[in-house]
Amino acid sequence: MAISGILNTNTSALNTINALNNTQGSLNTYLQQLSTGKSINNPADNPAGYAIAQRFQTQINGLNQAVSNGNQGVSLVQTATGAIQNQTSLLQQIRTTAVQAANGSNTTQDRAALQGVVSQLLAQVQTIATQTQFNGQNILDGTFSGSTFQVGANANQIINVSVGNTQTNAMGNYTTATSGNVYTSSGSFQMGGYAVGGAFTLSASGVGNFTSGTGTSGINVQGSAGNAYVGVSSSTESAANLASAVNAVSSQTGVSAQATTSVAFTAQSGTYTFTLSNGSSGSPTNAVNISASVTNGSNGQANLSSLVTAINNQAAITGTSATTQTVNGTQELVLTNANGNNINISAGVTSGGALSGAGLTSGSTGSLQAVSGSGISSVGTTITSASANVLIQGAVQFNSSSSYAIGNGGNIGFDTAATGITGSAVSSVNVSSAAGAQQAISIMDQAINYLNQQNGSLGAIQNRIQASVANDQTTATNLQSAQSVVQDANIAQATSQMTKYQILQQAGISTLAQENSLQQSFLKLIP
Repeated sequence: MAISGILNTNTSALNTINALNNTQGSLNTYLQQLSTGKSINNPADNPAGYAIAQRFQTQINGLNQAVSNGNQGVSLVQTATGAIQNQTSLLQQIRTTAVQAANGSNTTQDRAALQGVVSQLLAQVQTIATQTQFNGQNILDGTFSGSTFQVGANANQIINVSVGNTQTNAMGNYTTATSGNVYTSSGSFQMGGYAVGGAFTLSASGVGNFTSGTGTSGINVQGSAGNAYVGVSSSTESAANLASAVNAVSSQTGVSAQATTSVAFTAQSGTYTFTLSNGSSGSPTNAVNISASVTNGSNGQANLSSLVTAINNQAAITGTSATTQTVNGTQELVLTNANGNNINISAGVTSGGALSGAGLTSGSTGSLQAVSGSGISSVGTTITSASANVLIQGAVQFNSSSSYAIGNGGNIGFDTAATGITGSAVSSVNVSSAAGAQQAISIMDQAINYLNQQNGSLGAIQNRIQASVANDQTTATNLQSAQSVVQDANIAQATSQMTKYQILQQAGISTLAQENSLQQSFLKLIP
């Protein structure tokens, strides 16, 4: 290239300066990459890559917070389940005390002392329910329901959590009320069927008081788990058979049942000869003959000991036992079949295998009058040698820790729905009587079942939250890896490039010095 000899404009130096500027810009870029570890430090470095990296960062930040949320949720659930476990332990103690109180060896004073223990335990169950808190929130009194845990980075990535009410007035056994005349004018249903002498329906001539029906015409039990039909084969069906049928489908409905037959009579002095049996009037089973003579005691009331003994001597066959109780000063004979089988009282059994038409055998001078309640209301007609035989059917006691419905419940004397636990809540447990202790056992069973369901549900929620947390952590790790690919600098490459541009910078400066030196040499030509 020819020497231009121009002094005013040093074109070569300007080109060198321009190259140096470019070199310095590139060198600054790689110096920043090495100092930050990122290849994208501002939008100008890589507009598309910057947007992608920021979207990754948004998800990563959300996932990290979701992990924290989930861990807090696990802590809350563990607080609730721990408290419920303590309540369950207390209910177990109450149930054991109720079993103890139900024993006939206890005196009234013994049961009063046991009730004192129960009251203290119930108070602690209630205290746990009202005082268990997490972050200042009550979680067992029924107010912590419909809550959500945000376990994802985006909107509506939640897990719903509800903790049931575990106060003593909110747990217990959902029972049905009676309906129609089956257990009112024709029988008795006291204390949910647990009262001695208070679980029966009586009919003359063995006609039975239930309404038969099968399939959709039968009893439709609709519980928390689903619904199923239970058939009533005849009007004389026993409560024992009905309870067995309900229990056979309890896994489909969530409703179980038990049955008992307990009837109270006032008895007059005189002679008694009759046949006691199970089954129906047309097809009696376990028939035995009962004979006794009842006289008045010194108090002017009938001494029923001989009749009680005669019946109990055959209890191994009939499953029906006899006791006495005094209600408002009147002594009553109580017949109980704990399994809920029918009890027939008749003058005998015909050659055809059916019950005789009369109630007591001809020549019997005594009489029995079924009664109900503390008011001693008469039920049915008096049983004598001149009256018809009687069929005594028991009562089905439905049990569930949740509300349920009984379609066609009137067929067996009950309302169509059980939506409350009035009279059968944990708070109402009273073991100061044998009947109350028996009822307490059923109430405790359902309350414990309720708490088990709560803890089972919460345990499943805890597992779900923990799984979500683990997934969030895995996702966050993978997103950080993807973000690294987009925005992190390749240190080896950046170092190599930095060295390259440092060398170019040094070369450019040296070149610029040479260009300036060349301009200076032209001055020697001036004279």
